[in-house]
Amino acid sequence: MGHQLRYHRLGKNLRYVIEPVVTYGKMSDWNAIREHYGLERIRDEMLQSRDLDPKAPSFLSCIFEIPKTQFRCYNTIQSNPGH
Repeated sequence: MGHQLRYHRLGKNLRYVIEPVVTYGKMSDWNAIREHYGLERIRDEMLQSRDLDPKAPSFLSCIFEIPKTQFRCYNTIQSNPGH
């Protein structure tokens, strides 16, 4: 019940809930957001995210069966290589 209430309140800022789960969360966190929001909504939000960990596009491309180059953050990472 606690997770559902928090997720409902953050519905407008869905990316702020999903990004940390994808980057730092446990499998139980992933299962909770997947159950609450559904894979399609998670996919749509993550495709538009600019601030994911560099490993996240690889993980998400496996889950959603789409090329990692379709993720906005992947293109941002490629155009701004580290020092």
